[in-house]
Amino acid sequence: MSSEFHHSIIPPFHRSILLKNAKVVSDGEIRAADVFIRNGRIDRIDSSISAPADIEINAEGKALLPGMIDCHVHFREPGLTHKGSLHSESRAAVAGGVTSVMDMPNTVPQTTSIERLEEKSALAAQTCATNFSFYLGAAGSHLDEIKKLNPADVCGVKIFMGSSTGNMLVDGHDVLEEIFRAAPVPLAAHCEDANIIAQNETIFREKLGDKTPFRAHPEIRSEEACYASTKLAVELARKYGTRLHVLHISTARELNLFDESIARVGGPRENEAYIENDECGKHITAETCIHYLHFDDAAYDRLGARVKCNPAIKTSADRAALIRGLLTNQIDTIGTDHAPHTAAEKSGTYWTAPSGLPLIQSALPAILEHFHDGILSLETVAEKTAHAPARIFNIAGRGFIREGYFADLVLVDLNRPQTVAKKNILYQCGWSPFEGNIFRSTIDTTIVSGQIVWQDEAIHAGIFGQRLKFER
Repeated sequence: MSSEFHHSIIPPFHRSILLKNAKVVSDGEIRAADVFIRNGRIDRIDSSISAPADIEINAEGKALLPGMIDCHVHFREPGLTHKGSLHSESRAAVAGGVTSVMDMPNTVPQTTSIERLEEKSALAAQTCATNFSFYLGAAGSHLDEIKKLNPADVCGVKIFMGSSTGNMLVDGHDVLEEIFRAAPVPLAAHCEDANIIAQNETIFREKLGDKTPFRAHPEIRSEEACYASTKLAVELARKYGTRLHVLHISTARELNLFDESIARVGGPRENEAYIENDECGKHITAETCIHYLHFDDAAYDRLGARVKCNPAIKTSADRAALIRGLLTNQIDTIGTDHAPHTAAEKSGTYWTAPSGLPLIQSALPAILEHFHDGILSLETVAEKTAHAPARIFNIAGRGFIREGYFADLVLVDLNRPQTVAKKNILYQCGWSPFEGNIFRSTIDTTIVSGQIVWQDEAIHAGIFGQRLKFER
């Protein structure tokens, strides 16, 4: 594990940084430029800047991208800190080129009240190396909390549609309709049909019992289960004009439910204000994740529980379709669904090993493999990892390399390979499904809100991100 510097390198907002000769990737173009950062923000972008700076970085030959905004992480705090914490997982995040995260509500206790949202935010401000926001968890008994949300302070509401996590399953149609009609912020949906999954589980339990192999996972948590639930979510969003972001799309079939310009339709909502300042252009959007773009079902025999996640990793044909979906804009964002479990927890049988993978330290390097393969341009990588998340969630002042914006930046060496190995894994759980993989890019430097947090393969300690704000 990389060591930490035990002194403050850049006290918050008191130093300037000059990046020289960078290949700046933003707003659909690449240009050679210098970037001057002052007081946490991008002060100037120009072909040549000679202003004095406290820190100067030679970026010659490297790509400067907006830091990845990961709209989908499970950092496990509070209550599950034996798996990971805001401290540990956010440090792995910046090593992977991620500068902002949106954390999910299935912690202990669950984040189903505004009070718990504020408690998590206060904790993150003291420990999180990335910028941060937290989803409120939807549950039928917490509808009043959803209605009371301040759209400027909260990234969204997470809704588990037909796939239970604790007691957060929401599958009563009347409750679903009310949430889709009334939510004042985007809904982020986990879509799998619990009844279909339960029927498949019964078949395999009766047929194979404890000998059920991990390769059965995509048959149990099947394409049909994903499609039925996603279809319902899209139908409700169309009916009520809801801003919906469907998480972790894993099948080719689901792509048929999305296109590049779904118009906002539907009747009146209780709170239309949050979509008035809307740069997104469509109100139903989709995410896929790095593991669906990297693995297919052939990995189950080799990695077993280490690639068991929900929804399941599907076929090579699904993987190819998801990559195409990024190019057609049926898929808008790439996330990680980072969800660590301990190695001991993952050592069980198919029925006892929990679902979820630690992924975030390999976020941008894994995505950039598709650049090296000639599939995704650097401009598309910036779009899917930073620009689109910023637009979809109306994030204030982030997601682009623009003058006046917060300096959330990642300097990438596209010509320096790195091998994922236990000695360089920062996750608290200490393992990765990518172990042994050689990625062709390395994260050189990560800057969060104008502060260097990752450089020379080490964390700069004492640097903390900011709470995200939203222009709604």
